[in-house]
Amino acid sequence: MKDLIASLIRRYCQKWILIDTNILLLFLVGSVNKERITKFNRTQQFIPQDYELLLAFIAKFQKLVTTPNILTEVNSLANQLGEPERSQCFTIFAQFVKNVALLDEYYVKSLDAVNTEKFIKFGLTDSGILTLSKGKYLVLTDDFKLASYLQSVEIDVINFNNIRIFNWK
Repeated sequence: MKDLIASLIRRYCQKWILIDTNILLLFLVGSVNKERITKFNRTQQFIPQDYELLLAFIAKFQKLVTTPNILTEVNSLANQLGEPERSQCFTIFAQFVKNVALLDEYYVKSLDAVNTEKFIKFGLTDSGILTLSKGKYLVLTDDFKLASYLQSVEIDVINFNNIRIFNWK
């Protein structure tokens, strides 16, 4: 697994990586307060060191890719934070989205996403990831079901939990 991760990093480091919802939420919550990561119900599966690991990992790539659906999910989940962290998270979220040098947002028509073979299984956001990423982007997710399916249809993906296991930096 470690060799596969290294190979994918080499192949995509000069390209772009698409970051799924939970991983992007980890980034935002950790940017506000690393200690909040384990206390927020939407990121409690992570620890503060995962935030540091994520920063080191995404620094290997030229650009991050997202979709409006991913950003909407992150926005909705971050809205569940209590104040003042909620407002602080939205401030960082706005700065992150405005940073066009680092982040590119691609729109996937809902019609295209719902027409994917696996829409019923995965829903709109993940179907958008399927539609957008094939042959273009490395996907970073912590969703085992999504990662397994992406691998089965030859979409390059790294499950963040594998990075955690190997403490990849």
